[in-house]
Amino acid sequence: MIERTIVFSHGKDSEPWGTKILALAEVARARAWRVESVDYRGIDSVDARLAKLLACCSELPAHPLLVGSSLGGFLAAAASRPLQACGLFLLAPAFDLPGLPPTPEVARCPTVVVHGWRDDVVPVEKGLAFARTQGALTHLVDDHHRLHASLPKICGWLDDFLRRLHA
Repeated sequence: MIERTIVFSHGKDSEPWGTKILALAEVARARAWRVESVDYRGIDSVDARLAKLLACCSELPAHPLLVGSSLGGFLAAAASRPLQACGLFLLAPAFDLPGLPPTPEVARCPTVVVHGWRDDVVPVEKGLAFARTQGALTHLVDDHHRLHASLPKICGWLDDFLRRLHA
């Protein structure tokens, strides 16, 4: 059996095993996916974070599923082409924000975007613009940037995404 790997990228001020990643990792493990989460704490540069993600994935089986939240969503998208990702699952991805590089060109792969209508960190319009260009399945929720109130729904959407990826 081919090993399926999911790689999580946390947001700017979060941690590799925060609330969302712990819950989503449980969903992935239940579907027999290998789970990795990159630790970006102490790394302020977007380029250095991206280099760490690429280095961490260099020893993994090919074609990981990349999951990212906020800045981690940007990193997952940026890494999708060089890693030939089998899919992207992005939570309030930080695109087109001051201080960040332009929205990266991403792999053409199945993509899901989840964004909160009340996000005051990354405007929902940024997630929608990316989703439109990617043809991504998009879930808009009545939630804030952290999306904690929507976590049960997000877990269900990830479970469905994993099932469809390898149906």
